Amino acid sequence: MFRKLLQRDERNPMVLYSLGNELFKEGRYAEARDYLRRAVEYKPDYSVAYRTLGRAHFELGEDDEARRVFDEGRKVAEANGDLQTAKEIDVFKRRLEKRRAGEGP
Repeated sequence: MFRKLLQRDERNPMVLYSLGNELFKEGRYAEARDYLRRAVEYKPDYSVAYRTLGRAHFELGEDDEARRVFDEGRKVAEANGDLQTAKEIDVFKRRLEKRRAGEGP
């Protein structure tokens, strides 16, 4: 369904996010990353898309990029007053640090 919607408007950040999120849920992290990256490219204040994009990078073992995306997403979430997303990003940033320290997956 989302792919059909993208045929009408390939730059629609909501559709890009929705497709990326569904792919993420299916464990298709590389595909999800690509759609989520486009979502934040077309809507740079889309904090939820940053959160899921960072998670896709995390799952792919792309820790440096995950950290960069989480940092940017945290700033966006704060600017939007999206405190829940900011808190969720903090949780994932801690997971990144634990993995970096050899304490987690």
